[in-house]
Amino acid sequence: MQSNQANIPPEGNRKLSSGNLVLVGMMGSGKTTMGRTLSRHLGKTFVDSDEEVQKRTGVTIPHIFDIEGEAGFRQRESSVICDLSMRDNMVLATGGGAVLAEQNRIALQQNGIVIYLKASVHDLWQRTRHDRNRPLLQTADPHAKLAELHQQRDPLYQQIADIVIQSSKQSAHILMLHLLDEIEKFKQNNRVSG
Repeated sequence: MQSNQANIPPEGNRKLSSGNLVLVGMMGSGKTTMGRTLSRHLGKTFVDSDEEVQKRTGVTIPHIFDIEGEAGFRQRESSVICDLSMRDNMVLATGGGAVLAEQNRIALQQNGIVIYLKASVHDLWQRTRHDRNRPLLQTADPHAKLAELHQQRDPLYQQIADIVIQSSKQSAHILMLHLLDEIEKFKQNNRVSG
């Protein structure tokens, strides 16, 4: 029996040949909004990994956290990311904590161009402070929790990102145009060197 590994092209090839764009960043950084905008503009399928977890389980993410805790949710998230990363021609918006698992970082990095939508803790707090569907922020001081999560996750986003772009203070359309420029530059640089 042959291993599936034989059919997977080397990392550099799959990163570009898959046609995938992967959005990473903190909750509230605009991954879902930008993912939908990019997928419409580029004619790609849009997938949100959090929505996919909910679809597969039939329950909300807060419910999964209540029953299985964060560890249970992270296992489900990793399974979804492993499956999704094998698809082609997709814009994938990942959950804010998807980068915590090394296997997720590897899968995302090898199977698409990874874009880190970076935003300040203040902007993230402004965007998420009234959202009750974010279990990690159901705490006495959500701003402090966001700051802690940002400090923990920012180096991981930076580690796997091919493109880092500030996601605050501009419309989704302007951000998308800037992002399309950066994606094109990345592709050209990697065709030349790879």
